[in-house]
Amino acid sequence: MSRQRLIALLVAALIAILSAMYLSTQRNLPRDVHGTPLWPALAGEMDTVTSLSVLKGGTTPSVTVQKQGQEWTVAERANYPADVSKLRTLLLALSDAKIREEKTSNPASYSIIGVEDPTKPGATGAQIDLTAKDGKHGVIVGKSAAGGNFVRRAGESTSYVVEPGITFEAEPRYWIDTRLLDVASDKIQSIEFKPATGPAYSVRRVTEPSAKAADAKPAGTPAATPPAGTPAATPPPPPASKFVLEGVPSGRLAADQQTLAPAPNFLSNLADEDVSKAGDIDFSKPMIVTVTLADAGVITLTGVAVGDKRWIQVANPKDAALSAKVNGRAFEIATYRYDGIFKPLEQLLVPKPAPTPKSGADTKASPALQSTPSSAKKPAAAPRP
Repeated sequence: MSRQRLIALLVAALIAILSAMYLSTQRNLPRDVHGTPLWPALAGEMDTVTSLSVLKGGTTPSVTVQKQGQEWTVAERANYPADVSKLRTLLLALSDAKIREEKTSNPASYSIIGVEDPTKPGATGAQIDLTAKDGKHGVIVGKSAAGGNFVRRAGESTSYVVEPGITFEAEPRYWIDTRLLDVASDKIQSIEFKPATGPAYSVRRVTEPSAKAADAKPAGTPAATPPAGTPAATPPPPPASKFVLEGVPSGRLAADQQTLAPAPNFLSNLADEDVSKAGDIDFSKPMIVTVTLADAGVITLTGVAVGDKRWIQVANPKDAALSAKVNGRAFEIATYRYDGIFKPLEQLLVPKPAPTPKSGADTKASPALQSTPSSAKKPAAAPRP
């Protein structure tokens, strides 16, 4: 080997050793990551996100919120419309999250802060996966940490504390759009109720009699012309109405008007707590309420109780948008709302009078009221003065 070649090899070896020493030194230097974004690219890709899933306790996502056309839906709830506000809140939280400090890179310590493998049964944390224009991203969100959360990016070993905190739900029911019906009670003209067993009834709105005929002007009487400059008369209020109960049993009386009229929250702001395929709920013995509205629209509610849950189906052929949303689906609603819709006839009747207490042989006479025996001597009469 020539002298020049030997010198070149020695120089190359020295450079390699020095480079390795430098890189090793840099790796061991503390990194200042405070204030850096958890997902630097997410802010610019927010509007390109097409799917968000939550993975917890298994290899199959527990929740998948995906964009279909222009609508966001929940895959695990038969692609029912999603609550877009919750989706946007989570995306903003992920975009705003900043690293406060670096934590462990030891897999044995992951479970302590909740950033272990989320597919394992009993995992504390959950993995959020996003699909956007620039690809797929994932982060494991662990336990809370003083105004923030422990996190670990999917595929990385280093964990961090980020702030502000990231909160979300891992159950599909919390991601659905809960707005189901919103019908004002003054639009209701009639309610018909058919129970699974027992008597049916209907409650109908009727117009109250108008002013007395004596107060009305004779037909053909010309209206008086108001003086010039007189303000226009206020239009008359709509005719008064009341509700009447049809189907009152013999010997009973209908309850008062306040009880017969539908409550203000009868169908207003009715929210669903969960949604299912209609075929997955047993509607073989339903109760049916048919509501007729002022515009001649008809809403039919079919209800059943399954354990401690209350399920309904909704039909409104006149409302195409609502029909597309509810057809083939069943909705869980709060028990108190269910009970306010499906009222048995007895609740619309004057209560029966309390039974009269028994008397006669069943009532024991008081000793003071018992008759005096015939053998008892009467007291002697007082002597006359």
